[in-house]
Amino acid sequence: MTDTPPDSLIPYDEIVQEALRAVVGRVLGQVETTGMLPGSHHFYITFKTTAPGVAIPQHLKERFPDEMTIVLQNKFWDLTVGEDGFSVGLSFNAIPAKLSVPFAAITAFVDPAVDFGLQFQAIAGPEAHDDAGNDEPEREGTPRVSAVEDGSNVVTVDFGKKK
Repeated sequence: MTDTPPDSLIPYDEIVQEALRAVVGRVLGQVETTGMLPGSHHFYITFKTTAPGVAIPQHLKERFPDEMTIVLQNKFWDLTVGEDGFSVGLSFNAIPAKLSVPFAAITAFVDPAVDFGLQFQAIAGPEAHDDAGNDEPEREGTPRVSAVEDGSNVVTVDFGKKK
């Protein structure tokens, strides 16, 4: 007997990743429909800035060359959710910006109000990045995306590559 599982002809890892990213789309779609976040819910969304389809202003690409985290809480506008991604207006150091992010570029989604988080396989190798830069005042006790590693409701899907 061998410990090596047989090669699958079904791309389970891709199917699961796509399904979990659909959760993000559904949640953001509900916010788009109602025009507001329900209760104390708010979201930290981390995404690869170099992923195909990501559209952010040049000054943000320079500041966040690999990955960035945005916060959807108090100051955001024009949230539009499509089948493959979302766009939103945010302010960074008092400068308004429009961001378009495909769901495939998202690497983490956290709703700290209910201790819920999803982590996705990165499109490129993980690298260190700066914290969210939009104008939200940081409140004491507000968890960061990195806190999802300790959360009890976090779903992490990591399918290892076969060698």
